[in-house]
Amino acid sequence: MAKGHSFLSHKLHSLLGLFPIGLFLLFHLIANYQATHGAEAFNQTVSLIDRVPLILIVEFVFIYIPILFHAVYGLYIAFQAKQNVGNFSYFRNQMFLWQRLTGVITLIFIVWHVWSTRIAKAMGATVDFDMMANILSSPAMIVFYTIGIISTVFHFSNGLWSFLVHWGITVGPRSQRIATYLTMAVFVVVTYIGLRAMSAFIL
Repeated sequence: MAKGHSFLSHKLHSLLGLFPIGLFLLFHLIANYQATHGAEAFNQTVSLIDRVPLILIVEFVFIYIPILFHAVYGLYIAFQAKQNVGNFSYFRNQMFLWQRLTGVITLIFIVWHVWSTRIAKAMGATVDFDMMANILSSPAMIVFYTIGIISTVFHFSNGLWSFLVHWGITVGPRSQRIATYLTMAVFVVVTYIGLRAMSAFIL
């Protein structure tokens, strides 16, 4: 029974990492990328998102609750799991280690980002281009956001590889090797989008 529960929890953890959390990450970074077209373009995008019906309920059901479960179970994995030395290559074991480390870093980054934007908005602040420019006016925040973005995208990209394995989509060594190249490409492209979007707020 315990093994079955753990199996289902692991499957759910993997699935939520891609749907909806991974999709939201891509949407969020692409929305932020609008800042590269100027403050007005970014503010219009934020305004459009805020006009989504029942936006708060949508955020809790499809973002906050999935992230909470993924984070809690992910921390359990990070501090309980052991590297699968006998099952995977040295490279994959290194990726497993980095997946755990970036999971912790990503959680810290997300908590801070939500606090400084969504919680700040609930307390009366306005989420717009000027808010992000003000946050990123500090060199320390630029470093923090750079690490946070790279960590989050790595966690998503490498998690995508794990998802394909755990759900039986990539079974053999050849398909897993191809998936490695594809997820590396995803990491490079999405990291560029995230960092390029961040740079647009640095005045």
